[in-house]
Amino acid sequence: MGLEEILPQIGYLGIFAIIFAESGLFFGFFFPGDSLLFTAGFLASQGVFEIKILALLCFIAAVLGDSVGYWFGKKVGPRLFNRENSLFFHKENLIKAKGFYEKHGGKTIVLARFMPFIRTFAPIVAGIGEMKYSAFLSFNIIGGLGWAVGISALGYFLGVKVGNVDKYLLPIILLIVFVSVLPGIWHILKDPIERKKVIGLFVNLWMRFRKALNLED
Repeated sequence: MGLEEILPQIGYLGIFAIIFAESGLFFGFFFPGDSLLFTAGFLASQGVFEIKILALLCFIAAVLGDSVGYWFGKKVGPRLFNRENSLFFHKENLIKAKGFYEKHGGKTIVLARFMPFIRTFAPIVAGIGEMKYSAFLSFNIIGGLGWAVGISALGYFLGVKVGNVDKYLLPIILLIVFVSVLPGIWHILKDPIERKKVIGLFVNLWMRFRKALNLED
């Protein structure tokens, strides 16, 4: 089942819960926030949802989720760096968010909204770093508007203005996901150490693939 079949079943409450979790609960990093928002906006253009209610709920969920992540980080964050990896927690994601936050400062809260994985951990890192909450909230609101309202509105607009856009829904969603991860890809490629790790990973996977298919010379 695709999102266009799932979202009508989970309704406003389910969408709210997913956006809330991905915005600041450390186990929410695997949720498809960008594609979910776009698809929900598209479905609103088809009469499945009311766009004003949808956009408002997604905005509130995004802002509340980030705020919960911030206070979670402020309260128990330092202990996370000593925690072992598990199904819902990967320390490297927290470390990446910390590095991104230290490089870009407060605007990370806005930028991170459009970066999978990073957006889940950025508010937690802000809490760990004891960023002033009034400043955090300002960036949080701006980011929430741009991400939650902006992407759902984009899906709605294309659904209304472009005929038979549902035929191109999957390619559009894939494009949105690609654009979302592009900053992370660029960060890896421009860093010699990270680039070397990625190349090593692909070489290792290729060797395993050749061995599995008995393609070795």
